[in-house]
Amino acid sequence: MVNVDTVYQRVLALANKEQRGYVTPQEFNLLANQAQLDIFEQYFYDINQFAQMNDVGMEYSDAIDSLEEKMAIFETTSGITGGILPNDLYKLGTVIWNNREVEQIGQRKYLYINSSPLAKPKNNRPVYTRNGNIITVYGDNQITSGITCNYIKKPNEVAWGYNVIAQKALYNASSSTNFELHSSEEVKLVIKVLELAGIIINKPGLVSITAQKEANKLQQEKA
Repeated sequence: MVNVDTVYQRVLALANKEQRGYVTPQEFNLLANQAQLDIFEQYFYDINQFAQMNDVGMEYSDAIDSLEEKMAIFETTSGITGGILPNDLYKLGTVIWNNREVEQIGQRKYLYINSSPLAKPKNNRPVYTRNGNIITVYGDNQITSGITCNYIKKPNEVAWGYNVIAQKALYNASSSTNFELHSSEEVKLVIKVLELAGIIINKPGLVSITAQKEANKLQQEKA
């Protein structure tokens, strides 16, 4: 987890150092959530890229292990009531009923196999179809209870909470929500927020500065 106030103070310090303008709390909260989502979604892209490589050496194996560690924060399990998937679901994993993995099939395939006495779903080989955030599980009959799923959830929304005292916004930890990303992502979050801030406050110089910092960080990681 990354402290939201630490990131905001570093963003303000760097923006002020370069005389690039002030990022308001409202702007920061907006940018912080976008930055967190960008980094989070990059995990899936990177893992997919590594998976397509035929020769995965030690360097890439370490990178995959690191990504999986960062994604483990968002792996969770939940019961499914009324066939409705969890609201915070980002990527569905395994659907489970009666200690069995339930196979996902398309609606067309379900109609096809359900018409065959030999192929139709049974309690010992259940299947499910999905329509948006709703799934329907079938065994001997439609199953409506005792269903759970493993999934990767979306990051919680970030918030830098504050109280206004003497016309100045002062940090309020009790009304704040930290980043859910792995603690190692702190520097990347600062850079990403600054990069986005440079666009929002129309200070392109801030973008180039943070882009250089990001390039330097990546070079250090690969060294």
